[in-house]
Amino acid sequence: MREVEAGGMAPIIRLLLFFIALFSFQVHFIYGITDPRDAAALQSLKDSWKNTPPTWGKSNDPCQDWEGIMCNNSRVTALGLSTMSLEGKLSGDIGGLTELISLDLSFNKGLTGSLSPRIGDLQKLSILILAGCSFTGNIPDEVGNLEELSFLAMNSNNFSGRIPPSLGKLSKLYWLDLADNQLTGSIPVSTLTSPGLDQLKHAKHFHFNKNQLSGSISPQLFSYDMALIHVLLDGNQLTGTVPDSLGSVQTLEVLRLDRNDLSDKVPSNLNNLTNINELNLAHNNFTGPIPDLSLMDSLNYVDLSNNSFDPSEAPIWFSTLPSLTTLVMEFGSLEGRVPEKLFSFSQIQQVKLRNNMFNGSFSFGDSFGSQLSLVDLEINQITSVTLSSSYTNTLILVGNPVCTALSNTNYCQLQQQSTKPYSTSLSHCGSKSCPADQKLSPQSCECAYPHEGTIYFRGPSFRALTDVNLFHSLEMSLWVGLKLTPGSVFLQNPFFNIDDYLQVQLALFPSPGKYFNRSEIRRIGFELSNQTYKPPKEFGPYYFIASPYNFPDAGKGAAISTGAIAGISVGGAVLFLVLVGLGIYAIQQKKRAEKAIGLSRPFASWAPSGKDSGGAPQLKGARWFSYEELKKCTNNFSDNNEIGSGGYGKVYRGMLSDGHVVAIKRAQQGSMQGRSGIHLDWKRRLRIALGSARGLAYLHELANPPIIHRDVKSTNILLDENLTAKVADFGLSKLVSDSSKGHVSTQVKGTLRGKYVVREVRTMMDKKDEEHYGLKEIMDPTIRNMVLIGFRKFVELAMQCVEESASERPTMSEVVKAIETFLQNDGMNTNSTSASSSATDFTGSKGVLTQIYGDALPKKEANDFDYSGGYTVTAKLEPK
Repeated sequence: MREVEAGGMAPIIRLLLFFIALFSFQVHFIYGITDPRDAAALQSLKDSWKNTPPTWGKSNDPCQDWEGIMCNNSRVTALGLSTMSLEGKLSGDIGGLTELISLDLSFNKGLTGSLSPRIGDLQKLSILILAGCSFTGNIPDEVGNLEELSFLAMNSNNFSGRIPPSLGKLSKLYWLDLADNQLTGSIPVSTLTSPGLDQLKHAKHFHFNKNQLSGSISPQLFSYDMALIHVLLDGNQLTGTVPDSLGSVQTLEVLRLDRNDLSDKVPSNLNNLTNINELNLAHNNFTGPIPDLSLMDSLNYVDLSNNSFDPSEAPIWFSTLPSLTTLVMEFGSLEGRVPEKLFSFSQIQQVKLRNNMFNGSFSFGDSFGSQLSLVDLEINQITSVTLSSSYTNTLILVGNPVCTALSNTNYCQLQQQSTKPYSTSLSHCGSKSCPADQKLSPQSCECAYPHEGTIYFRGPSFRALTDVNLFHSLEMSLWVGLKLTPGSVFLQNPFFNIDDYLQVQLALFPSPGKYFNRSEIRRIGFELSNQTYKPPKEFGPYYFIASPYNFPDAGKGAAISTGAIAGISVGGAVLFLVLVGLGIYAIQQKKRAEKAIGLSRPFASWAPSGKDSGGAPQLKGARWFSYEELKKCTNNFSDNNEIGSGGYGKVYRGMLSDGHVVAIKRAQQGSMQGRSGIHLDWKRRLRIALGSARGLAYLHELANPPIIHRDVKSTNILLDENLTAKVADFGLSKLVSDSSKGHVSTQVKGTLRGKYVVREVRTMMDKKDEEHYGLKEIMDPTIRNMVLIGFRKFVELAMQCVEESASERPTMSEVVKAIETFLQNDGMNTNSTSASSSATDFTGSKGVLTQIYGDALPKKEANDFDYSGGYTVTAKLEPK
């Protein structure tokens, strides 16, 4: 809550006192700005990162002003900073955002270091995207504690170690992408004592490719009741056989086991995977007969290259699969004639059968498919060839006996690629060129700063790159799916890389204007990393790696003419000579004044100038510390470092890394500070309200000079073992000088929430309700059915405290007197601020001093209100 300093009293403070009594002591509000716990965690993250959005430095309220933050009921629920060029580490403070549902830090290559186990504290997290960063170390086991997680993308980092078996506990997970890391060991399955990935029955994506996984694939990993559609295990070091259980996962559409060290026979029941459209078993040590794939009617692409299958003629399914676009079986042991019917299918595009033992004559037969663009039969034993004059695309017969006598023919020579790779057309833009750091937009033909990157398609159903219609459909899907202006997508240089992925350079252009803003870049990054964008079906599964985006320099002004610069220079030189002497004198005087102010004020100034401008406080040397840092500088809170103690904690001597000696207060077990759920009856609550009011009145009217707290909230009203109220935490306080006593600043500090609560209470108030004033529904259930002496008057007092006009609001001393009257009318003693309950209604007080309210104030309390820590601060901190 923020305290509004006006008319000698802050209405929000008075409202707080009302709610301290009416509800439980730890008050939680539905409305308002960022919860302090989340604000602290985000501030710590901000301090550990470079290149955070500019708005992160302009406000202390993340929910209201910080880019990339989404909140609900004052709690941070989403943190999205995709492609922001962040640098630094993801510290354990991330665990403080306990209401977080979505975390996307994708495509920030400057994010390094290991992940903190505290990532497991984000119990409500549903989406975790860390793709395209530079994180290292093990994936924490604690990730398995995120029971709500449905989307986990940690691909394209430098993670090492084993896949945590604990991931098997993520029963809601449907996307698991750990590809392109340095993970080792086997793929974990469950045991009697440990979870495993076989328990992920709802998962649709197992992307473990491009790691260093080893060992065999457990038969337990797959089962008939799984929902997997993509299993990508390519580019690892897996050994052993392919388990028969894989053939029971009928939902599979893409299966990549290539580039491993798998051996033995391919299970015959893989033929049952009738939904498969890509099957890649290349670069292994499979033996036995060539697998029968005749039931795979949906199969578009198959690669069985570089294995050790038994020598045989081409299997029958070469000529029967109706959807086949690409057949690859290179470095094999196929013999006999190449079946002519293979070329007759209308959708066939490429046939790559080099380095086999095909022999005899070769012919395309009576007809061939119109999309057929490549037939590679290099290094076989073909002795003759019959060609149709209508086939004009690529045929390679180099290394066959037929080329001994026909070496000058095209098909007996290695042929260079005759067509250029696809590129979005810019012909309609003429000869216009752009500066080196900009590119020409195909939509506007204007120079702009596009969002660039590389998109990788892991399992496209085609291999021919000559069909421009495919890329036109990709362009359209991108601008529609990413909500961009039609025509604002530029594709360039598609090719199949060494991993057999289709790699395409992508540029997305802003329209209108030259730049995307940060929110647009974050949105695009999330839609690509979260797979919200879906490419045309032919392109299959993909991932995107973004390039850093050069956001415009907000401080760059308009260009100034040469003449203007000359005039300003001359005038400036003259003015400089006039002011230099005055400047030196002013600086000296300012330093003297600042030194004097600093010596006389225990608190920091609220602005760099030392004047209270209403901006964020510029606390002297203030910074956020993690718990780990505090443990380190106090030698793990060693008893040797203890220098004092109070009612709610101990104080330790600490030394920071820069040599500064500090005092660190740590709450102890059983402390009242920060505890919630304390069961207080109505009388206890009134006494806590009275003690709080007396403390604030003391600060305002008895302290010399007076102190304005400026951050009064429930967590800063502490209770000792006797539930005695103490005002604490003076970090935002301000001294009131004699010259300021007639006018108190109305600038607000801290957290402003009161106006929403006032509106809700006034809406619900019903004067006809004699007992509860219409507020029973929002009252703490523990006091709802009690006899509430003076309740109506207490409500009326609270409402007076929040009147718009200062003249209509009571002073704090009047508030104190009114609460005392409520208690006295109930026959209760107000001499003690103890809120402890007994049969004698809090009686018994000693050592009291008379004070301005006409009652007695305990001597200890009067002294404690100028510093509520419960211990004395010495001039020099030494170990106890």
